[in-house]
Amino acid sequence: MSKIEKSETEVKSLFGDLEKTIIINNLMTTPFAERNAQWRADFLRNISGANLKLGNPEVVMSNDNFPYFQLETVSTGENFKAIVLEHQLDAILAQGFGVAINAHLSRPDWVFSYGDLINLKLNNEFYTDKSIFGNPKEHLSIGQDEEILVGQPAEEILPAVLRANIREFLQYEGVKNPKVMLIARNYTDEENVSQDLVFNMIPAQFATQKDFDNIMNTLQWFLPKHYSFFGVDEMAIENGFQPL
Repeated sequence: MSKIEKSETEVKSLFGDLEKTIIINNLMTTPFAERNAQWRADFLRNISGANLKLGNPEVVMSNDNFPYFQLETVSTGENFKAIVLEHQLDAILAQGFGVAINAHLSRPDWVFSYGDLINLKLNNEFYTDKSIFGNPKEHLSIGQDEEILVGQPAEEILPAVLRANIREFLQYEGVKNPKVMLIARNYTDEENVSQDLVFNMIPAQFATQKDFDNIMNTLQWFLPKHYSFFGVDEMAIENGFQPL
Protein backbone atom coordinates (compact mmCIF):
# COMPACT_ATOMS: atom_id res chain seq x y z
CA MET A 1 0.00 0.00 0.00
CA SER A 2 1.40 3.39 -1.02
CA LYS A 3 1.57 6.35 1.36
CA ILE A 4 -1.19 8.05 -0.62
CA GLU A 5 -3.44 5.00 -0.44
CA LYS A 6 -2.74 4.64 3.26
CA SER A 7 -3.51 8.31 3.80
CA GLU A 8 -6.82 8.00 1.97
CA THR A 9 -7.72 4.95 4.04
CA GLU A 10 -6.92 6.79 7.25
CA VAL A 11 -9.02 9.76 6.16
CA LYS A 12 -11.96 7.52 5.27
CA SER A 13 -11.74 5.84 8.67
CA LEU A 14 -12.49 9.20 10.27
CA PHE A 15 -15.93 9.24 8.67
CA GLY A 16 -18.92 7.58 10.21
CA ASP A 17 -21.18 4.87 8.90
CA LEU A 18 -23.24 6.19 5.97
CA GLU A 19 -26.18 3.92 6.71
CA LYS A 20 -26.27 5.06 10.34
CA THR A 21 -26.05 8.68 9.21
CA ILE A 22 -29.07 8.23 6.94
CA ILE A 23 -31.03 6.50 9.71
CA ILE A 24 -30.27 9.33 12.15
CA ASN A 25 -31.24 12.00 9.63
CA ASN A 26 -34.54 10.23 8.98
CA LEU A 27 -35.20 9.92 12.71
CA MET A 28 -34.74 13.66 13.12
CA THR A 29 -37.82 14.28 10.96
CA THR A 30 -40.08 12.52 13.48
CA PRO A 31 -41.97 15.02 15.69
CA PHE A 32 -41.13 14.80 19.40
CA ALA A 33 -44.67 13.66 20.24
CA GLU A 34 -44.21 10.60 18.02
CA ARG A 35 -40.79 9.54 19.31
CA ASN A 36 -41.62 6.27 21.03
CA ALA A 37 -39.52 3.45 22.49
CA GLN A 38 -38.62 2.17 19.03
CA TRP A 39 -37.46 5.63 17.97
CA ARG A 40 -35.33 5.83 21.12
CA ALA A 41 -33.79 2.41 20.47
CA ASP A 42 -33.01 3.24 16.84
CA PHE A 43 -31.50 6.59 17.81
CA LEU A 44 -29.26 5.19 20.54
CA ARG A 45 -28.15 2.30 18.35
CA ASN A 46 -27.00 4.55 15.50
CA ILE A 47 -26.01 7.97 16.85
CA SER A 48 -22.47 7.12 18.01
CA GLY A 49 -21.44 5.88 14.55
CA ALA A 50 -23.16 8.54 12.44
CA ASN A 51 -21.57 11.55 10.76
CA LEU A 52 -22.22 14.75 12.71
CA LYS A 53 -20.74 18.25 12.64
CA LEU A 54 -19.62 20.68 15.31
CA GLY A 55 -22.04 23.40 16.32
CA ASN A 56 -21.22 27.06 16.83
CA PRO A 57 -20.11 27.62 19.49
CA GLU A 58 -18.56 24.20 19.92
CA VAL A 59 -19.14 24.11 23.69
CA VAL A 60 -22.06 25.55 25.64
CA MET A 61 -23.15 25.67 29.26
CA SER A 62 -26.65 24.27 29.35
CA ASN A 63 -29.51 25.21 31.65
CA ASP A 64 -28.37 22.44 33.99
CA ASN A 65 -25.03 24.30 34.38
CA PHE A 66 -22.98 21.52 32.79
CA PRO A 67 -20.75 21.90 29.70
CA TYR A 68 -21.69 20.18 26.45
CA PHE A 69 -20.14 19.76 23.04
CA GLN A 70 -22.68 20.86 20.46
CA LEU A 71 -23.02 18.30 17.68
CA GLU A 72 -25.47 18.67 14.82
CA THR A 73 -26.90 16.35 12.21
CA VAL A 74 -25.92 17.08 8.61
CA SER A 75 -27.90 17.69 5.45
CA THR A 76 -27.50 15.75 2.21
CA GLY A 77 -24.78 17.32 0.05
CA GLU A 78 -23.60 19.59 2.85
CA ASN A 79 -19.87 20.32 3.04
CA PHE A 80 -18.72 19.67 6.59
CA LYS A 81 -15.96 18.26 8.75
CA ALA A 82 -17.24 14.93 10.02
CA ILE A 83 -17.40 14.36 13.75
CA VAL A 84 -18.13 10.77 14.75
CA LEU A 85 -18.93 10.38 18.42
CA GLU A 86 -17.36 6.97 18.86
CA HIS A 87 -14.14 8.19 17.20
CA GLN A 88 -13.96 11.39 19.28
CA LEU A 89 -15.10 9.83 22.54
CA ASP A 90 -11.72 9.74 24.30
CA ALA A 91 -11.06 13.41 23.51
CA ILE A 92 -14.50 14.47 24.76
CA LEU A 93 -14.12 12.44 27.96
CA ALA A 94 -10.68 13.90 28.63
CA GLN A 95 -12.18 17.41 28.60
CA GLY A 96 -15.04 16.53 30.92
CA PHE A 97 -17.90 17.46 28.57
CA GLY A 98 -21.26 15.95 27.78
CA VAL A 99 -22.75 16.03 24.26
CA ALA A 100 -25.91 17.81 23.08
CA ILE A 101 -27.40 16.83 19.73
CA ASN A 102 -28.91 19.75 17.78
CA ALA A 103 -28.92 22.10 20.75
CA HIS A 104 -29.17 25.03 18.32
CA LEU A 105 -32.84 24.18 17.77
CA SER A 106 -35.66 25.29 20.07
CA ARG A 107 -35.40 21.87 21.72
CA PRO A 108 -32.32 19.61 21.55
CA ASP A 109 -32.93 16.22 20.00
CA TRP A 110 -30.90 14.52 22.75
CA VAL A 111 -28.54 15.39 25.59
CA PHE A 112 -25.90 12.95 26.84
CA SER A 113 -24.37 13.54 30.25
CA TYR A 114 -20.70 12.83 30.89
CA GLY A 115 -21.77 9.64 32.63
CA ASP A 116 -23.72 8.52 29.55
CA LEU A 117 -20.54 8.89 27.49
CA ILE A 118 -18.49 7.02 30.11
CA ASN A 119 -20.99 4.19 29.91
CA LEU A 120 -20.62 4.13 26.11
CA LYS A 121 -16.86 3.82 26.59
CA LEU A 122 -17.14 1.07 29.21
CA ASN A 123 -20.15 -0.93 28.04
CA ASN A 124 -20.71 0.06 24.41
CA GLU A 125 -24.13 1.50 25.32
CA PHE A 126 -25.25 4.85 26.69
CA TYR A 127 -27.62 3.37 29.27
CA THR A 128 -27.45 0.09 31.17
CA ASP A 129 -30.73 -1.27 32.51
CA LYS A 130 -29.51 -4.26 34.52
CA SER A 131 -26.42 -4.22 36.71
CA ILE A 132 -25.06 -5.25 40.09
CA PHE A 133 -25.32 -1.67 41.34
CA GLY A 134 -28.06 -0.99 43.85
CA ASN A 135 -31.08 1.21 43.28
CA PRO A 136 -29.63 4.75 43.05
CA LYS A 137 -32.56 6.01 45.15
CA GLU A 138 -32.10 3.49 47.96
CA HIS A 139 -29.41 2.48 50.46
CA LEU A 140 -27.85 5.92 50.70
CA SER A 141 -26.06 4.93 53.89
CA ILE A 142 -24.45 1.96 55.61
CA GLY A 143 -26.38 0.35 58.45
CA GLN A 144 -24.68 0.27 61.84
CA ASP A 145 -24.72 -3.53 62.00
CA GLU A 146 -24.72 -4.13 58.25
CA GLU A 147 -22.13 -6.57 56.93
CA ILE A 148 -20.40 -5.24 53.85
CA LEU A 149 -17.41 -6.15 51.75
CA VAL A 150 -15.09 -3.21 51.09
CA GLY A 151 -12.81 -2.83 48.09
CA GLN A 152 -11.72 -0.49 45.33
CA PRO A 153 -13.55 0.08 42.02
CA ALA A 154 -11.74 -1.43 39.06
CA GLU A 155 -10.86 0.44 35.86
CA GLU A 156 -13.97 -1.12 34.29
CA ILE A 157 -16.11 0.76 36.83
CA LEU A 158 -14.14 3.93 37.51
CA PRO A 159 -11.66 4.49 34.64
CA ALA A 160 -8.72 6.84 35.06
CA VAL A 161 -10.28 9.67 33.03
CA LEU A 162 -13.41 9.58 35.18
CA ARG A 163 -11.38 9.49 38.39
CA ALA A 164 -9.37 12.50 37.23
CA ASN A 165 -12.42 14.61 36.40
CA ILE A 166 -14.21 13.76 39.65
CA ARG A 167 -11.04 14.39 41.66
CA GLU A 168 -10.54 17.80 40.05
CA PHE A 169 -14.18 18.72 40.64
CA LEU A 170 -14.21 17.66 44.30
CA GLN A 171 -10.96 19.46 45.02
CA TYR A 172 -12.40 22.59 43.44
CA GLU A 173 -15.40 22.24 45.76
CA GLY A 174 -13.18 22.07 48.82
CA VAL A 175 -12.70 18.34 49.34
CA LYS A 176 -8.93 18.44 49.84
CA ASN A 177 -8.27 14.71 49.67
CA PRO A 178 -11.14 13.07 47.77
CA LYS A 179 -11.32 9.33 48.28
CA VAL A 180 -13.52 6.49 47.11
CA MET A 181 -14.34 2.88 47.86
CA LEU A 182 -16.66 0.21 46.51
CA ILE A 183 -18.87 -1.72 48.90
CA ALA A 184 -20.80 -4.94 48.34
CA ARG A 185 -24.00 -5.67 50.24
CA ASN A 186 -25.49 -9.15 50.70
CA TYR A 187 -22.26 -10.44 49.23
CA THR A 188 -22.95 -14.05 50.25
CA ASP A 189 -26.26 -14.05 48.36
CA GLU A 190 -25.81 -14.29 44.59
CA GLU A 191 -29.39 -13.21 43.90
CA ASN A 192 -29.43 -10.17 46.17
CA VAL A 193 -25.82 -8.98 46.09
CA SER A 194 -25.41 -5.33 45.13
CA GLN A 195 -22.66 -2.73 45.11
CA ASP A 196 -22.33 1.01 45.67
CA LEU A 197 -19.64 3.64 45.24
CA VAL A 198 -18.90 5.59 48.41
CA PHE A 199 -17.13 8.95 48.67
CA ASN A 200 -15.51 10.45 51.77
CA MET A 201 -17.79 13.39 52.39
CA ILE A 202 -20.87 14.29 54.41
CA PRO A 203 -23.10 17.41 54.59
CA ALA A 204 -21.37 18.63 57.77
CA GLN A 205 -18.19 19.30 55.73
CA PHE A 206 -19.96 22.02 53.72
CA ALA A 207 -21.50 25.37 54.53
CA THR A 208 -25.06 24.24 53.76
CA GLN A 209 -27.01 21.10 52.89
CA LYS A 210 -27.65 22.67 49.48
CA ASP A 211 -23.91 22.84 48.80
CA PHE A 212 -23.62 19.13 49.54
CA ASP A 213 -26.68 18.31 47.42
CA ASN A 214 -25.24 20.27 44.48
CA ILE A 215 -22.02 18.27 44.68
CA MET A 216 -23.91 14.98 44.74
CA ASN A 217 -25.98 16.14 41.75
CA THR A 218 -22.79 16.87 39.82
CA LEU A 219 -21.39 13.45 40.71
CA GLN A 220 -24.59 11.98 39.31
CA TRP A 221 -23.90 13.80 36.03
CA PHE A 222 -20.35 12.44 35.93
CA LEU A 223 -21.37 8.83 36.62
CA PRO A 224 -23.38 6.39 34.49
CA LYS A 225 -27.06 6.58 35.39
CA HIS A 226 -27.22 3.05 36.82
CA TYR A 227 -24.46 3.71 39.37
CA SER A 228 -25.54 4.01 42.99
CA PHE A 229 -23.36 6.16 45.25
CA PHE A 230 -23.37 8.23 48.43
CA GLY A 231 -21.04 9.84 50.93
CA VAL A 232 -20.01 8.80 54.44
CA ASP A 233 -17.68 10.04 57.14
CA GLU A 234 -14.18 8.86 56.28
CA MET A 235 -13.59 7.75 59.88
CA ALA A 236 -16.67 5.49 59.86
CA ILE A 237 -14.99 2.77 57.77
CA GLU A 238 -11.59 1.37 58.65
CA ASN A 239 -9.13 0.82 55.82
CA GLY A 240 -11.80 1.34 53.18
CA PHE A 241 -11.12 4.58 51.37
CA GLN A 242 -8.31 5.13 48.90
CA PRO A 243 -7.41 8.37 47.09
CA LEU A 244 -9.25 9.01 43.84
